[in-house]
Amino acid sequence: MSRAELRIGLDVGATHTDGVVVDARDQVLAHAKLPTTPDLRTTLEATGRDLIAQGIDPERVSRVMLSTNDVTDGALRRREVKRVAAIRIGGVVTQALPPLTTWPAGLRRAVDGGTVVVRGGAEYDGTVSAPLDRDAIARFLTSVADRAEAVALTAVFAPVAHDQEFEAAELAREVLGPATRVSMSHELGSLGLLERENATILNAALAGAAEQLARVLFAALATSGIAAEPFFTQNDGTLMSLEHAIRFPMLMLGSGASSAIRGAAWLSGLDEGLVVDAGGRAIRIGALVNGAPRESTARALMAGVRVDFQLPELRRLPFGGDSLLTIRNGLVSIEPEIGPGLVFGGARPTLTDAVVAAGRSVPGARPLVSAMGDRLPSVLAQVTDLLADGVDRLKAQQGALPLVVVGGAGALVPDTLEGVAEILRPSEGGLAGAIGAAIAPVSGRADRICANRPDERRRALEETRDDAFARAVHAGADPAALELVEVEEIPLTYLLDPAVRIRVKAAGPRG
Repeated sequence: MSRAELRIGLDVGATHTDGVVVDARDQVLAHAKLPTTPDLRTTLEATGRDLIAQGIDPERVSRVMLSTNDVTDGALRRREVKRVAAIRIGGVVTQALPPLTTWPAGLRRAVDGGTVVVRGGAEYDGTVSAPLDRDAIARFLTSVADRAEAVALTAVFAPVAHDQEFEAAELAREVLGPATRVSMSHELGSLGLLERENATILNAALAGAAEQLARVLFAALATSGIAAEPFFTQNDGTLMSLEHAIRFPMLMLGSGASSAIRGAAWLSGLDEGLVVDAGGRAIRIGALVNGAPRESTARALMAGVRVDFQLPELRRLPFGGDSLLTIRNGLVSIEPEIGPGLVFGGARPTLTDAVVAAGRSVPGARPLVSAMGDRLPSVLAQVTDLLADGVDRLKAQQGALPLVVVGGAGALVPDTLEGVAEILRPSEGGLAGAIGAAIAPVSGRADRICANRPDERRRALEETRDDAFARAVHAGADPAALELVEVEEIPLTYLLDPAVRIRVKAAGPRG
């Protein structure tokens, strides 16, 4: 058996970290589930040791796929971000709402390294609307050189005409130094200016996040003798290489849910249906389309910032198996805090205790011995109602659909649920996030606008396809095995010259 035949999938959750080892046929050879500690390296070291102790030869592991929101989401919550010099290329027509205007005050203070709006930009068809004001950019960058740690560039209609962003990036490195981290909006978002700009600034603010995560991962795995190429999951549940993640740390945001949904599809064999990922802190409900997470059509909200970003369509319930319960006047209520339940040696009851008291099986749980045990199951009716409502809101069609239950707190989901044809509980459902990371493909996507005329549409489609393929290869896909998985043409209305927006996604196995 060759060295390249073993891969490790890791999923760092809020309460537990899961790990699996899979072979070339995607069969699980070893698995681990350990509590997530405040120190990520310690958590990953313990998980690696547990996997290797199950008879895995560390020298046969060639790749490690990591799914975690810890570095990116945690950095935004704790304001551990870079100060960004935000440059908007659009002239007077875009000055009504300057960069960072709509951001939460705390995050804005942490990120703001100076903002400016300069002349330049393009029309929707790529025609240059004004030349780039290089002098204004140079003056601005010189004025913020002592505090800006990264640069974000956003030009009007950059997805269809990005030459000015490249020109501004070269200028930024001339003024601030060749090692300056620069994020360009045409590589991250589509046409909407403010949401695309927000995503670009967030990406710049997270500069260095991927390297930090990679350093922690390398150091943790080295203690188990594992020297493997790292891949990180992105927000659609596909993978990207370290080099790609360094350029686009923003893509890691929201990746945990997508990995769990993709893992649920693989475990159940379903291409279409619904997924409930029940964790210790929260429950996420998603949908499967063609074996992948269904994307939301609404603009995403990250740390209170509206961004032009494709995330899975989810319903999130703010409680999970480790959510603490309080009994007042005979009524049981769910608290926002989490902790170990009575059945795991804790001092206060949790939703898992309510499940055990109701007679449902929970792996590893002790028998519930508590005077309040007979009152705890009453709260489960509230949980069931919220689950049914979340499922109903995610259904895109009439009729009952199958539902896959994954996650360590899957016992919170009853055996029957309104609007659900059948409930599937894969035996390895508690490891869905790690499995989803281990078996995921690599992807790339591209987006552009062209005139709605046959010749131009044909040419634009070919160019957009080539761009999507190139991005997938940069993310780590095997160029010989890439396939188009999504092609979308959207006519644009209210324009004097009819136009169409073309979106293409390509995906394939790791190279």
